[in-house]
Amino acid sequence: MKKKASFLLLLLFIAAKLLLLTSCAGIVPPTGGPKDTLPPRLVKALPADSATNVTSQKIVLTFDEFVDLKDAQQNVLISPIPTKIPNIESNLRYVTVKLRDSLEKNTTYSINFGNSIKDINEGNIFKDFTYVFSTGPTIAHGQFAGKVILAETGKTDSTLLVILHRNLNDTAIYKSNPRYLTKVNGRGEFSFNFIEPGKYNAFVLPNEYSKKYDDSTEIFGFLDSTITISEATPNAVFYAYQEEKKKEKPAKAATPTNNNKNKKEDKSLKFANNLDGGHSQGLINKLQLTFSKRLKTFDSSKIVLCDTFYEPLPNAKVTLDTSNTTVSISYPWKENTYFKLILSKDVAQDTSGNTLKKGDTLSFTTATESSYGSVKIKFTNLDLKKHPVLQIVSSDKIEESVPLTDIVFKRKLYKPGDYIVRILFDNNQNGIWDAGNYKKHLQPEIVLERNWKLNIKANWDNETEIKL
Repeated sequence: MKKKASFLLLLLFIAAKLLLLTSCAGIVPPTGGPKDTLPPRLVKALPADSATNVTSQKIVLTFDEFVDLKDAQQNVLISPIPTKIPNIESNLRYVTVKLRDSLEKNTTYSINFGNSIKDINEGNIFKDFTYVFSTGPTIAHGQFAGKVILAETGKTDSTLLVILHRNLNDTAIYKSNPRYLTKVNGRGEFSFNFIEPGKYNAFVLPNEYSKKYDDSTEIFGFLDSTITISEATPNAVFYAYQEEKKKEKPAKAATPTNNNKNKKEDKSLKFANNLDGGHSQGLINKLQLTFSKRLKTFDSSKIVLCDTFYEPLPNAKVTLDTSNTTVSISYPWKENTYFKLILSKDVAQDTSGNTLKKGDTLSFTTATESSYGSVKIKFTNLDLKKHPVLQIVSSDKIEESVPLTDIVFKRKLYKPGDYIVRILFDNNQNGIWDAGNYKKHLQPEIVLERNWKLNIKANWDNETEIKL
């Protein structure tokens, strides 16, 4: 009995030791393994993907994990384009599409889900998944791809659509809905697949509800002729344009506050100038005065450019622009020189009969040549027969357009800064870009943009070579 008791005490002692050791050990939670980076995988489709002789208008797609459907109405493209908006839903591992149009006979349908399908846990996207079926015995394999370029800037726009019309009448784009459509990606590229072979008219439009060309301020593009779509259709390039620019709505006048009710409104004519810092005139630009209101009358003789001793300078030229708001003073400016510009009180009168409150004198100094840089650009493979125009662009604004008659462009003085160089092929040689006109089957003029950068440093010989 004593031996049994000793043995039991020994077991209890060992158990207590083990319990003490485990209680002192740190608790480490199990690791979850590597992060899931894989998109959902389609494991079943009913009807099957690429099925033929399909009659069902309901499609059920089953994935290997729970999925979510994001902005289906905006992201999912169904071809041919349905008349009635289909019902597209997700639930657990299933995505269900219910087509509300009657299915056409012997027609291939494709459903491109874009970036709408993703897994619920990690948000991994099943990119550009396309489901296909046919109501006939075969799947159509017509394809068509290419690129859309904005003709005026040479850039791309991912908000645009390319559409296809089976109706080859020129007026179909104004009156009818297209047969097929696809989106343009960030590189300006587009592609159609599973298209019924045949002849089509192709167009570019914004991604708007009507899918018709009913506004000349919309971005639009067309090809010069119909295209025949097959399994090996040549690629195409659209040059899209706005035939007319949208007119900006005039800003609403500010509502007077209570603090201003007792103050007399100053109706006198006012102007602003383009002097750098209010006192420095550039050597290569005009001095400009921009009036607050459109001018009814203007007397250029009552603006006088003088030297520092108030002696009038005979070579100054004063002009009013076509908007009747901006006056420009041209003069062969010399560096680091003092000038005065004298304006009489009655130099101008706006449409309400208001004049300047009083005469004014602007005192300013011209910049130095060292504050500018010289520039030399050599072009390789530039076809001068296409009437190229050099466009120097800053912050999407064309700073200067220069018709090129030589493969080398030189300028002694140029304002320092970072610029983008573009080339306009000026067909009518008017020095500006011209839009297209679909009714006249006139394509827009083309601007070539390859992100050619031009960095001009002050007091520096800036040289670069551009290869077309």
